[in-house]
Amino acid sequence: MTMIQPGATIGIIGGGQLGRMLSMAAANLGYRSAIYAPESSGPAADVSARWVQGNYDDADALQAFAQTVDVVTYEFENIPVAPLESLRVPLAPHPRALATAQDRATEKAFVQAIGGRPAPWAVVSSREDLDAALNLIGTPAILKTRRFGYDGKGQARLKQAADADEAWAALAWEPAVLEGFVAFEREFSILIARGSDGATAIWDPVLNVHEDGILALSTVPAGLAGATVEAAKALAEKIVTELDYVGVLAIEFFDTDEGPVFNEMAPRVHNSGHWTIEGAVTSQFENHIRAICGLPLGSTARAAPRVEMRNLIGAQAGDWDIILSDPAAHLHLYGKGQARPGRKMGHVTKLFFD
Repeated sequence: MTMIQPGATIGIIGGGQLGRMLSMAAANLGYRSAIYAPESSGPAADVSARWVQGNYDDADALQAFAQTVDVVTYEFENIPVAPLESLRVPLAPHPRALATAQDRATEKAFVQAIGGRPAPWAVVSSREDLDAALNLIGTPAILKTRRFGYDGKGQARLKQAADADEAWAALAWEPAVLEGFVAFEREFSILIARGSDGATAIWDPVLNVHEDGILALSTVPAGLAGATVEAAKALAEKIVTELDYVGVLAIEFFDTDEGPVFNEMAPRVHNSGHWTIEGAVTSQFENHIRAICGLPLGSTARAAPRVEMRNLIGAQAGDWDIILSDPAAHLHLYGKGQARPGRKMGHVTKLFFD
């Protein structure tokens, strides 16, 4: 990829909080950002030079948008791949990463093929398939839609085989995968940046705590065994190499006695990497911009011995004044309107030096 000079315009598909933080990182490096999204406005509107409204599946509108920018990236993975493949400007990450991560069965098969270990799983395309999968995997298990699931959506838990009818109906009879439960100590993620020259940079693993299927707390260091860290990093390197990935990729794992078990990946900057804004020498957002513009990657070293990032969900963001009474708190509010239950309204990061 040819180096894209500061002063150029970066096109970002998606205008949520990730697009907002990417735009801010781009501005710090001297770039302008233009947003393409189906909504009339969003969190990224406040910090970008231009907002273009259009549907993600409108190939003509996307092409017209792309012709006004110097490079295109995306902050949201649930977008059609085909319109992106036809864009006639640099696009990073490559749509093959998007296509792989959008389908849980494709994703798991890909990871297995390169030596990773997901939880036991089986494809479920019919009610009969679900019975067969339960006979193979057993219970407890979790049924997940193959596509478009996030923050706990598109999932149904089965404590016993008798729950099959209810679980299948809960997913509206959509194509799915059945996953066996994994006995794990903790959940963690690895974030890796890869440049167009193949250089990589990995941040320290992040310990993640979820509440109601939504990430609530991320902490670094994660307290993992050294062998677990090395195995997870090695898989991350394999994934970005096989996909010829450019940008930041997040991979979620379960920490087990037998080593890391792959859960899922996100071909974009990720909620569990928000701690890097203050907590690392170079944030995930800056390194994503560096990567897609052909710039050298920045250091991923921690800026403090311990870092904690807590999401502000729904009404929690209303406590901004209490949060700011702590002089060590770094508050990020996303500029969203209604604070609905389960909606990520912001986050707060703290660095600990003792």
